[in-house]
Amino acid sequence: MAKQLIFALTLLVTIGVFAFTINRIISYFRFTKANFPIGDLGKRFGVMINVAFCQTKIFRKPIIGFLHALVFWGFCVILIGSIEMIIDGLFGTDKVLKSLGVVYDIIMASGDIFAVLVTISIIVFLIRRIFLHVRRFEGIEMKPISHIDANVALTLILLLMLSLTGMNIATIDYQHLRGEEVAGVYPVSAWLTGIFSGVSMKGIYIWYESFWWIHILLIFIFANLLPYSKHFHVFMSVPNVFLSRLEPLGKLPNMDHVTREVKLMLDPNTAFAAPAGDEPVERFGIKDVEDISWKNYFDALACTECGRCTAVCPANLTGKKLSPRKIMMDIRARMKEKGPGLVKHGREYSDERSLLKDYISVEELWACTTCNACAKECPININHPTLILDLRRFLVMEEAYAPGEIKTVFSNIENNGAPWQYSPEDRLQWAEKLEVNLK
Repeated sequence: MAKQLIFALTLLVTIGVFAFTINRIISYFRFTKANFPIGDLGKRFGVMINVAFCQTKIFRKPIIGFLHALVFWGFCVILIGSIEMIIDGLFGTDKVLKSLGVVYDIIMASGDIFAVLVTISIIVFLIRRIFLHVRRFEGIEMKPISHIDANVALTLILLLMLSLTGMNIATIDYQHLRGEEVAGVYPVSAWLTGIFSGVSMKGIYIWYESFWWIHILLIFIFANLLPYSKHFHVFMSVPNVFLSRLEPLGKLPNMDHVTREVKLMLDPNTAFAAPAGDEPVERFGIKDVEDISWKNYFDALACTECGRCTAVCPANLTGKKLSPRKIMMDIRARMKEKGPGLVKHGREYSDERSLLKDYISVEELWACTTCNACAKECPININHPTLILDLRRFLVMEEAYAPGEIKTVFSNIENNGAPWQYSPEDRLQWAEKLEVNLK
């Protein structure tokens, strides 16, 4: 009974802290803007299965991708065992799901095998991060705290897997000493049971209880560290893939208000077909976090900081300042900075800083070629170019700022009706001496 009470209090504290953190994050979403409607659920479900659960994009780097997929699949399987532990802790039961029979044996065997596979994968990840200095893990946005964050999260996962294996080994030995049938199948742990040879039944029970508590407490600690870590993608990546933008990557979105005005200029009759009660535009493009869409902020929270986007960015590869990963990290950092003020004082709150220029420089934005390599490579379907486009829209439409070459194009369009410097009457002069019928 004492164990149940202690566990219930621990679980209550864990849920309370997690709820407080999530409520704070949700409160920031109130200051973002609406995005595309969430439709075509069948297609979204297919994308989620393909990209999130089958990890198809990760396999573009076959070896590391396979190891990452093992970690993801392992978490999916081991999650069932974690749920069982919570039920056992609350109600004082032991292996409450064993009534599932063969299904339970399969689940436990899979979890036991994956515990070892995940352990090996995590050790490889730690070696790469600590000793190999992989280029895509570096960058101006990757501060020392970013590396510490990654190493702490990986270490916690490693301890989770070791404690799970230890718990399974102790379970097998304890049940054997009591002459009872072992609930579940543990192919790896059964092979390692010699570790506790010579230990008394009471001693093995103490080991079992120790591993049980270590494992469940690590789960609770890990769950509450995730929202403050890049590993928040453990929760956010699957729903973020489900909410992916379904249009082709090359299709850049137009601004509805601008599209409507252009249509009205070309054909005033379209005014009757335009939706009534259009709200006035507060700001063209994005200047600060209250101008981003909820999906932009969702992307930032889901970002794994893996650097695959920056590693394939042609601007970054040629020495320019642009890093698509930095753009996502900047949104997250800026919302963390300004969000509490927005919650306290409302949308009118200003701290005399902004996402644009204070976090993301003009030079970074104009280095983007909108080639969509970053969006194509992102393992959780973040679309960076649409966000960069909206930041540039603010510069052009609100501040009349653009590089000189683009200003020339604007002037030519205004004066000549085309991006070129020639007047419409002179455009066909190049074909005058050719045997071409221009009529």
